Amino acid sequence: MGRVALVGAGPGDPGLLTVRGRELLAGADVVVLDRLGTAQLLPYIRSGARLVDAGKAPGRQALTQAETNRTLVELAREGLNVVRLKGGDPFVFGRGGEEAMALREAGIPYEVVPGITSSIAAPAYAGIPVTHRAVATSFTVVTGHEDPTKDGDQTDWGILAKVPGTLVVLMGMGRLRGIADALIAGGRPADQPAAAVQWGTTPRQRQVVATLETLPDAVADAGLGNPAVVVIGDVAGLAGQVGWLGDRPLSGRRVVVTRARAQASGLSADLARLGAEVVELPVIRIAPIAGSPEIDAMTAGIRDYRMLVLTSVNGVEQLFARLRERGGDARSIDPDALVVAIGPATAEALEAHGVVPGLVPERFVAEGILEALAGRDLAGMPVLVARAREARAELVDGLRAMGARVDEVALYETLAEAPSAEDLDRARDADYLTFTASSTVRRFVDLLGDGGAASAGRGRVVSIGPITSATARELDLEVHVEAAEHTVPGLLEALLADAAGA
Repeated sequence: MGRVALVGAGPGDPGLLTVRGRELLAGADVVVLDRLGTAQLLPYIRSGARLVDAGKAPGRQALTQAETNRTLVELAREGLNVVRLKGGDPFVFGRGGEEAMALREAGIPYEVVPGITSSIAAPAYAGIPVTHRAVATSFTVVTGHEDPTKDGDQTDWGILAKVPGTLVVLMGMGRLRGIADALIAGGRPADQPAAAVQWGTTPRQRQVVATLETLPDAVADAGLGNPAVVVIGDVAGLAGQVGWLGDRPLSGRRVVVTRARAQASGLSADLARLGAEVVELPVIRIAPIAGSPEIDAMTAGIRDYRMLVLTSVNGVEQLFARLRERGGDARSIDPDALVVAIGPATAEALEAHGVVPGLVPERFVAEGILEALAGRDLAGMPVLVARAREARAELVDGLRAMGARVDEVALYETLAEAPSAEDLDRARDADYLTFTASSTVRRFVDLLGDGGAASAGRGRVVSIGPITSATARELDLEVHVEAAEHTVPGLLEALLADAAGA
């Protein structure tokens, strides 16, 4: 018998997922997903886990509630560890109670992991405390999903109008005018402050503050829609005094990350923390080369190399994956061999595997490695260059010109990815396009189709270094910003400097 965990995904900001929730995602065999609040948590799900869409949207329902209940029971009976990942908190308008009852009835062991509900998180990110000692000492959370004009609702808006404190309405944007009229008719002041917060806690967050009477028109004028949280009460008037989200350096800017999905999360997370709306557009993916005579010869004879040159984090990971296949590890490498890392990220990856590089060049490009080795006697030295297929020839040619006996071994290749048309359209409307390798530039321009670079949109191009910049210019992309330090942190620093001067 497997187990089921009903896990609250939180309101949208992945940093608000609980520690327990992240632990369960990392160990789940199957994750049954909601539509909202879960997309940013996909990197926390272990590779190979099965994903089941149980999301609901206007006009579309992947699974009915009965089907979801049945799916959870059937998966657990297969002996699987199941996470039911639910937006917000499982028990706050999330039907988690129904799912728990179905599991209990079927004899399935389960646990419940609360999540931060949008009813408090979205207002907090908008600078609205739902309680304040001098303004409101209580708050009431209610669904706006029911039509306030029909008979027989569980929600009595006339009574709610008389309840003191803050009123938080979830799922009420489609009926906002009726809700406002019903509350005013019930005695709520028409001029009481009110606010709507769309996509709360995410970089896409937008909000309007008005009065109860004027909020429906203000929301329509601003183009706000679902998903949103409505806050009614004097605390909504504090947004201008308490607001903090818009103070971050990249607030209001859309930034495209074109790295392979497995590598994008770190840069994306840094950008999001700085306030950017991040569009992950993985135009390539990293594919290990399953096997080749060169790889077999390399792993069998790796101790014979007097120098090993690694030019990327991917190269490091693939090298040690090949060594593990033969029962090897860092001890397989001659301790007296010179290990060269092209830059600090590659050096950190090597150190994580127990190898301290003996050389990291000042310039994090192939030419920088050659410059750092100038003057050394490499005549006849067996050298391994482990890297991607179809990498630039300058490094290997330069080492051979210095007399080294170089084995160039391709451990992985970059393959084209096909992002969604929606994400590509969002990329064309971005403020910044970031490129961390020539391969990402080439694939991005390929995706633009017949329009080529001319249809790339208005975004300013940020390049990690001169090689990537040269490729962009060859393909008619204007490079607006180039990182002084050719690393991902260097790219981020350059982007921030450009945004500050804009």
